[in-house]
Amino acid sequence: MSAPVISASNPVFPFHLVRADLERVEASILEQARAFDPGVEGYVSYVCKTSGKRIRPALAVLSGGATGGTHEGHTRLSVILELVHIASLVHDDIMDGADIRRAQPTAVAKWGSSLSVLLGDSLFAYALELATEFDDTHVCRTIARASRDVCTGEILQTQRRFDFNLSVTDYLKMIEMKTAALFAAASELGARLNHQPESVQVALRGYGLKLGTAYQIYDDCLDIVGDEKTVGKTLRTDLARGKLTLPILYLLEGATEAQKQKLNRMLLKGEPMDTTILAGIADYEGAVERAVKFAQNMLLEARADLGCLGASPHKQALEDIVGYLHNLLDQCRAIR
Repeated sequence: MSAPVISASNPVFPFHLVRADLERVEASILEQARAFDPGVEGYVSYVCKTSGKRIRPALAVLSGGATGGTHEGHTRLSVILELVHIASLVHDDIMDGADIRRAQPTAVAKWGSSLSVLLGDSLFAYALELATEFDDTHVCRTIARASRDVCTGEILQTQRRFDFNLSVTDYLKMIEMKTAALFAAASELGARLNHQPESVQVALRGYGLKLGTAYQIYDDCLDIVGDEKTVGKTLRTDLARGKLTLPILYLLEGATEAQKQKLNRMLLKGEPMDTTILAGIADYEGAVERAVKFAQNMLLEARADLGCLGASPHKQALEDIVGYLHNLLDQCRAIR
């Protein structure tokens, strides 16, 4: 039996369906800078303008639209989750030594690590302050737990840098926390705000977890095979910083002991890595292929989680996001 095929009815991320909602979210995010001291406002405004594709807000709005319609609560939820995400990006760029994000200088490149750490901390704290305004304490707790998971995932990943004993299971746990937790919160709480049954909330949480995990695997593959000018951010940072991502773990599984030692020596010396070097060490193309297949199988499971929803344009858009990411993963094969 042939494997199921995922394809998007529209190969473009379906922002068009929620454009008006996202414009309100965008305006509200930029307005949040005014809540900070005037001496901080410019820093907050800069990172809010340069820090994201607004995927998490889109998931919150689409989940709401698929379960009864969107309202002001979905806008607030979207803003909060995006502020948490932006805070995590500020910290990520510090740890990765990244100079470029969204084709613009990162906060750490512009202002240094000391100020950027405090900027990220301030954004985390402010997002959690906004979360307390929800009457439903479950919403506030879920946002707080997702924020904690993001930080915990980063801590675990930092602990395991240059650890050649890292397992695939450990890797998946880390990315589920650092990336997928916010996808899951957006999808679950979008339904929660419409008072949907717990079964629907759980199913949409599962959708978000799987989608977010697959998205991080795509990002990890892109770090190896992508082009900085096309992607618009600093690449090749994972290996340089000792982050062992899924394609690298698969590469190590297929490598001889001598090849592993060679890669280990190069990493510890801080030598630059690219696909040519990796190809000379082991079967990196096969490793990328395995990682792509793993992520695409996870997307099949994510799509199945949407079975709890009735037919609607918003449900179709959630399915289209799965297809869109599936196509992006296919492109990782094409650009190797």
